[in-house]
Amino acid sequence: MENQISPKAEVAELELEAAIGFNDIILWDYQKRELTARLSLHKGKIEALAFSPNDLYLVSLGGPDDGSVVVWSVAKREAICGSPAAGLSVGNATTAIFSRCRDEIFVTAGNGTIRVWELDLPNRKIWPTECQVGQMKRIVMSITMAKDDSFFFLGTTTGDVLKMNLRTKLLADAGPAKDKFSLGVSSIKCLEMRGLLVGTGAGLLVFCKSPSYKPIKKIQLQGGVTSITLRGEGHQFFVGTEESHIYRVNFTDFKETLIATCHFEAVQDIVFPFGTAELFATCAKKDIRVWHTPTNRELLRITVPNMTCHGIDFMRDGKSIVSAWDDGRIRAFAPETGRLIYVINNAHRIGVTAIATTSDCKRVISGGGEGEVRVWQIGCQTQKLEEALKEHKSSVSCIRVKKSNEECVTASTDGTCIIWDLVRLRRNQMILENTLFQCVCYHPEEFQIITSGTDRKIAYWEVFDGSVIRELEGSSSGSINGMDITVEGGHFVTGGKDHLVKVWDYNGGEVTHVGVGHSGSVTRLRISPGNHYIVSVSADGAVLRWKYPFTS
Repeated sequence: MENQISPKAEVAELELEAAIGFNDIILWDYQKRELTARLSLHKGKIEALAFSPNDLYLVSLGGPDDGSVVVWSVAKREAICGSPAAGLSVGNATTAIFSRCRDEIFVTAGNGTIRVWELDLPNRKIWPTECQVGQMKRIVMSITMAKDDSFFFLGTTTGDVLKMNLRTKLLADAGPAKDKFSLGVSSIKCLEMRGLLVGTGAGLLVFCKSPSYKPIKKIQLQGGVTSITLRGEGHQFFVGTEESHIYRVNFTDFKETLIATCHFEAVQDIVFPFGTAELFATCAKKDIRVWHTPTNRELLRITVPNMTCHGIDFMRDGKSIVSAWDDGRIRAFAPETGRLIYVINNAHRIGVTAIATTSDCKRVISGGGEGEVRVWQIGCQTQKLEEALKEHKSSVSCIRVKKSNEECVTASTDGTCIIWDLVRLRRNQMILENTLFQCVCYHPEEFQIITSGTDRKIAYWEVFDGSVIRELEGSSSGSINGMDITVEGGHFVTGGKDHLVKVWDYNGGEVTHVGVGHSGSVTRLRISPGNHYIVSVSADGAVLRWKYPFTS
């Protein structure tokens, strides 16, 4: 007898993964980590993808605007056939899975629809059969197939599991009858030992068995479960959640180990402590996180529920992280333990939007949503308002302090950048431009500043009289949100709505390197002390570490 899984052997070298892009399905060569094909047929978004057991076919499910199911040949990189995914009287199909034994059978399910499909390759057609669930009305969120294809299981928004017979297309059982899973069964996986792993929208991971579906083992995770992936026969498995956590769980002890995490909201700021590239801190929504740079490992998480952190800075002595919050408070935390050291209440009326510290660790300069810049004296036990500088008419977006602590510059979305005298506590110079300034930097020699914002231009200004020296076209699309300059002043980096990280020659005014990697707007970026890395953060919650292209 010939080996019946020869196609799988052929494809073993070319393990393919599918990633969902707008209109496109992208096939990747997993071994080589490179793109092999783009398959384009669906209008709008793509809901689900599934490979056949021997990697011969790929099935894709279009979104509400498209509503079709398409079968693709993996080897030929072309569509074989397609069909509307659901009937006219029901909702959209949102999930799909192939049979575990046959390449020609797959199942789609969604809002009021469960269909078993059979591929007729000679005629290039797919034939659907509706599954019967009686009077039950369910919206299916997740689907899994038994190893021998005898049954498939469906997780629903109601919080129960339906067991369907693949041969007869009839409902075998459903449960649990009481105490249904909270916020729906968002992920489900069939184990070899005739059990089910169920992940819920409330973050509960449960091991249960048909027909009762009562929890035999369970653990609570952080964030709703989005995916479960088995390792081997399920002795170990990985779980992903909505809050960007990936857990490893051993089946025997059913205890979770956090192996990877990141922000799950837009990251607002990134900052390195003075003189070291070993650590950096980021803030997003309610979190401040401290990371170990070489290993990308999270060392500390500080959480303030129901608040948004707009900016952070390390004190020069490394003893505190000072943070700006939308409730109008400035909070300082210990960077090793996350302990709250002090809070400045009512620091600003419409939230604190920007923050900076002086190198002598005696002052904090904050900017607010109402446009005020406030200078605070920080003592051992006390925090005193020294001066409120009222010149900006809109929110302060960025603050940078001179090395001598005698001067600082603030950028605002009212189209002004103001250079302040921190000794006499008054305005030295004002820069006006028809833009919403998002970022500003002092050149290390401190006779020039560079600014950028929504007009996509990078401008060099004279500190002495506020005159413009030169303007560069910083981006072809969207605003520039972040900027940082090297200690030597030879190069600077920018990032913005075009999702690109650009390295510029300061004197030449030309782009030397472009980093492509973000899938959202770059919000802030920093060059590490010692010029080893560039770390950029973006609105999609990503933190990317780049190798600095020049040797220092």
